Amino acid sequence: MSEVDGDPRATERGRHETPTERWDRNWADIQQELRIVQTGTQILAGFLLTLPFQQRFTTLDQAQEAIYLVLVVLAVLVTVTALSAVATHRLVFRQRQKHDLVRAGNVILLATLIASALLFAGTVLFVFDVVIGDVGGIVGGAAVFLGTAVLWVSVPLALRRTRRDTDEDA
Repeated sequence: MSEVDGDPRATERGRHETPTERWDRNWADIQQELRIVQTGTQILAGFLLTLPFQQRFTTLDQAQEAIYLVLVVLAVLVTVTALSAVATHRLVFRQRQKHDLVRAGNVILLATLIASALLFAGTVLFVFDVVIGDVGGIVGGAAVFLGTAVLWVSVPLALRRTRRDTDEDA
């Protein structure tokens, strides 16, 4: 049994940190991942918010307008969900609840990634629909959604089945 955190695998993982240090590191990782997601989605949200002011926007049919409005709501949902980690942190600051914060942050980050995948696929669907038609939109949106699923779900799950890092690999 490791004296570090009561976990016999602690030395196998190559980390010699207290539980508090581990929670701090995990929270820092979540913050960094949220920053990355937030930057991309903010740029996309900004793009979406400028579209109604373009001349061609008035030529959209009702279905395209509906898709557009869903995308605006998704962009806001992604932003609000990602920022909920900040709000949660502020409300539990100095309450000695870092472990709860990390668990909540993980759920928040996963929800943000799911909403982001829908936003990205929907944006491609919308743009392709406007430029080349509804079939092109569906194909483009589906391709982005499936590609995202492969990269964000299948690849990590495949990695989880491989052997763990060892000191010899470093």
